[in-house]
Amino acid sequence: MVNEALQRVPNINGDKNIDLVNQIRDSLAMMGNNNTAFSLPQPHLQRTKLCDMNDVELDQLYVTRREQLKELVGSIISPKIVQGKTLNGKEFVSFLKQILDALNKGEIPSSGSLVEVFNKGIIERCLKLYSEKMATLDLPLSEESQQGFHDQSRDEVMKVFYQQHFGHHHAKKSIMKLDEEIQKVYKNVILQNEYQSSKLCEALYIICEDKMDQLQVLRLPSLAKFNAGFLQCSHRFDHECVGPSKTNYATRMNKMLGKSRSQFIKEYNERLFNWLVVFSLIMVVIGRFIIKFILIEIGAWTLFIFLETYTKMFWSVESLYYNSAWQFIVATWETLVYNPILDLDR
Repeated sequence: MVNEALQRVPNINGDKNIDLVNQIRDSLAMMGNNNTAFSLPQPHLQRTKLCDMNDVELDQLYVTRREQLKELVGSIISPKIVQGKTLNGKEFVSFLKQILDALNKGEIPSSGSLVEVFNKGIIERCLKLYSEKMATLDLPLSEESQQGFHDQSRDEVMKVFYQQHFGHHHAKKSIMKLDEEIQKVYKNVILQNEYQSSKLCEALYIICEDKMDQLQVLRLPSLAKFNAGFLQCSHRFDHECVGPSKTNYATRMNKMLGKSRSQFIKEYNERLFNWLVVFSLIMVVIGRFIIKFILIEIGAWTLFIFLETYTKMFWSVESLYYNSAWQFIVATWETLVYNPILDLDR
C-alpha cells in the first residue's frame, strides 16, 4: 500500500503542482523502504461524542483493528536505551526536553547551524580578501576614488561569496553579516584616509606658510618674485593635497595666501616710497658735493618735494600707488631687481 502511494503520478500536461507532489513522493521513498501502512475504519458516526463512548458502542471492526494496531506498534517499537539504561515514559520525556534545550542553545548541530558554520568560514575568507584589497590603497585618495575602489572590491568579494556559499535562507543572514564586517573595515579605511590627507595637507600648508614668510622679508622686495613664489605654492598645493581634508585646507590656504599678498603689496609700496625719498636726498648730496651738477640736484630736490609735499597735499600715499607714473617706477624696479636673467635678492 505504501509503495503504491509513493509511486509517481504521470504528468502529461506538465502541471507544476503535480511535479511538486511527485518530488515529495520521491523524497519520502528515499527516506526508507521499511514502511508499514495500517488503516482504521470510522469508529462511529457521531464523531463529537467519541470520547464519551465505550468500546461496546463503537464499531466492532474498529475495535478489532485498533487492537491489531496496538500489537503491530508493540512489535515494531523498542525501548530507548541511554547509557545502557532503558528509559520509561517520564525518563524519556525528560531526555527529550534535554535534547530540545540543547538544540535551542546550539549545542547540538542542526542543519541551520551547520550552514552558518560553513558560511562563517567563507565570510572570514571573503573579509580577508576585502581587507587585503583595501590594504593596497596608496592613501591619501580622493573620496571619489576611495568609494569607487571600495565598491569594486566589495562587488568582487560578494561574487566570491555567491560562488562558494551554502544554503539559501541562511545565506541571506550570512550576506548581511559579511556586509556589516565589510563596512567596519571600510570605516577604518575612511579614518586612515582622513588622517593621511590631513597630515599631507597640513605639511603642504606649513611649507607654503613658511615660503610666504620668507617672501615678506626680501632684502630687495620684488612683486614678480613674490607672485612667482605665490603661484608655485598654490600650484603645488592644488596638485599634491588630496583626500577629504583638501577642501578644509584649501579654504585655509586661500585665506593665508590672500593675507600674505595684501600685506606684501602694502609693505612693498611703502618700502619703495621710502627708498625713493632716501634716493632723492642722496642724489641731492651727490649733485651738490660730489658731481657738482646743478641739474641733478634740482631734479633730486623736485622728486623729494613731490614725494613729501605734493602727495600729502593733493594725493594720499595709497592713491599714488595707482598712478601711471608710479606703475612705471614699479615696472622699472622689477626689471632691475628680478628678471629671468638676474635676481639681485640672491
